[in-house]
Amino acid sequence: MDITSPIVCLSCVKSKKDHPCAAKDMYISPLFKGMFSYAQSQQPKKIFILSAKYGLLKPDDIIEPYEKTLKSMKAVEKRAWTENVLQKLQQEANLQTDHFVFLAGMPYREGLVSYIKSYEIPMEGLSFGRQLQWLAEKNV
Repeated sequence: MDITSPIVCLSCVKSKKDHPCAAKDMYISPLFKGMFSYAQSQQPKKIFILSAKYGLLKPDDIIEPYEKTLKSMKAVEKRAWTENVLQKLQQEANLQTDHFVFLAGMPYREGLVSYIKSYEIPMEGLSFGRQLQWLAEKNV
């Protein structure tokens, strides 16, 4: 397994710009900016953003602003979202040999991790404030 160059998946956030732009620039909260900086610092093989509306995004994908969250989706919609993300992820990565780092809340990762052999969730269980603190410590 190639743990030296992980694939980092981070989740979208509510705070967004009000015009179309690259996915990496759409999300404007301190949490997202901290997660993206941390992801870049890991010298990853790839970075993906898990979007409630768009599914699996590359940082440079151009997207429109939206209001959608996995928390409000019905179970059948969440399953369809997960299947779509997994299908795209399998085209971009090897779920058996690549190492994944999830900087994403439970709704965004829960359906995915059972298909991925090697992964870590470094901020698992941390409150919002502790996540910001953890990211600030890592991004010094």
